[in-house]
Amino acid sequence: MDWNHYRFRALWSLPAAPADVFAVLERPEDYPRWWPQVRSVSRPDAATGVLTIRSLLPYDLTLTVRETRHDPAAGVLEAAVSGDIEGWARWTVTPAGPGTLARYEQVVDVTKPLLRRLAVPARPLLRANHALMMAGGRRGLLRHLRAV
Repeated sequence: MDWNHYRFRALWSLPAAPADVFAVLERPEDYPRWWPQVRSVSRPDAATGVLTIRSLLPYDLTLTVRETRHDPAAGVLEAAVSGDIEGWARWTVTPAGPGTLARYEQVVDVTKPLLRRLAVPARPLLRANHALMMAGGRRGLLRHLRAV
């Protein structure tokens, strides 16, 4: 087993139209307004964002996210991720009853040296940290969607 390889999945059931959810998720520069763990985002160009994220554990991750697929008709946003982690991430937004199901998938390898050294003992903490970050994102997105 590669202790530095992670596959994450999250499902967010949201009481909003898929187009509205997609419109928020396609604007990462606005994530810090509603996702507490996304500390900053800069946009070097229209297809690239540099994000600094931090959840409960006392470390920041800096990621460069480069859009590889932007398909509003299919509800898919996909990006290559590099920096402190390397791999890819994808949002898939679909209708679900009266609202939307936003599916998040991420497959990455940790490259940040400290986290690589702590791969075995820290793995459960890193997975829990990611789960807390995703829960915070869902709560923030729910508040944001209700406000707009």
